Amino acid sequence: MRARLWLLINRLWRQPGIRISAFGAAALVIALIAPLLDRSLPESLVERFSRDAVLPILNILASSMLAVTTFSLGIMVSAFRSAAGQATPRVYRILMQDMTTQNVMSVFVGAFLFSLGAIVMFRAHYYGDSAAVIVFAMTLICIFLIIVAILRWIAHLSQLGSLDHTLALVEKTATPPLVSLAKRPNLGARPASNAPRLPDGALPLLSPKSGFVQFISLSELNEKLEDADANLWVTTPPGSWVLKGMPLAYVDRSDDPEALIDNFTLGDERTFEQDARFGIVILSEVASRALSPGVNDPGTAIDVIHRIERILWDLGQRMTDEDRETEVRYPRVIIGSVSAKNLIQDGYSALMQDGGNRFDVMAQMLKATNRLSRSDWSELAQAAEAARDSALGIIDRRIDDPDAVKTLREKAKQA
Repeated sequence: MRARLWLLINRLWRQPGIRISAFGAAALVIALIAPLLDRSLPESLVERFSRDAVLPILNILASSMLAVTTFSLGIMVSAFRSAAGQATPRVYRILMQDMTTQNVMSVFVGAFLFSLGAIVMFRAHYYGDSAAVIVFAMTLICIFLIIVAILRWIAHLSQLGSLDHTLALVEKTATPPLVSLAKRPNLGARPASNAPRLPDGALPLLSPKSGFVQFISLSELNEKLEDADANLWVTTPPGSWVLKGMPLAYVDRSDDPEALIDNFTLGDERTFEQDARFGIVILSEVASRALSPGVNDPGTAIDVIHRIERILWDLGQRMTDEDRETEVRYPRVIIGSVSAKNLIQDGYSALMQDGGNRFDVMAQMLKATNRLSRSDWSELAQAAEAARDSALGIIDRRIDDPDAVKTLREKAKQA
């Protein structure tokens, strides 16, 4: 339950409503505790910063921040929907978790609630004369935060909703799961390639509902398996789609299979927490849409080819790092590895099919796979060579111009 609780907290904190509500609640708490901070204030300050000096500023903040918040929300939703329309619907969830947007909106809402709450407290005579000094100081801090937020918002709006910003955000989101894959192969579980085969008569753990496997609480699962002296073979790693009543995993012995099933988190959507392949899939979807006849934007597809190449190259370097952790933390859990072949296929297979008749796209595809074939990670190098051969086969079938085919075959040898 510890891992699932931490997962729930992280997911809630990334939700715009939760983060904005938290900032707003903090602002109201600050407004409420102002009278507790007014001890031993000099009389000169009390006389200078009275309620008559603070209330006009609070009124301006309350009215202006409500308008700014409403206007900014409209811009945010419109930009996110536009970006999802240009790229793929899957990016909308990533954009909604953009920390810059959430932090700016949180400051605006927090400033509105603080000023509104302070006005109510003044009108209700909750504040004394000396409390007005504290409220004035908090108001100055609030104004400073608003200025910083507005400057950040102006800079952010210049790129919000653009395809370049969307791709950069998807690439940034796709990287951490791959970094975790390199640092902790198989999520710390025992790799299936180095484990006993699934025994006959193993007990299947049936899925309680249909959906994607989003998260597996491996530490708690391993503890329960150690107590039962059992082993678990996971057949549906994170990112897998499973139907209700189908096996999630198999265990060789268990008195309480329901307790093991509770460590699998299922949902209607794929997520990034443990799914190392999902980010590359989204990038590939963006490229496929760019190559559709209705969009016809090969430049975006080429940009995606380079981004996927960069991600995989960095992963290959991490996979060959001498300090890379290879210790199996959860020996009772056996799970299949995410291979370089899987990642290459996720990133380039659909893209090659959609752009197989375009000289410019396939030229960059051949160059990218050729460069990746020189990776120090032998598994990635072999997968890239296979992808390059597949690309050449598609070129032979889809491009009718013999001179173009000859040129592309020459480019296959170039880095």
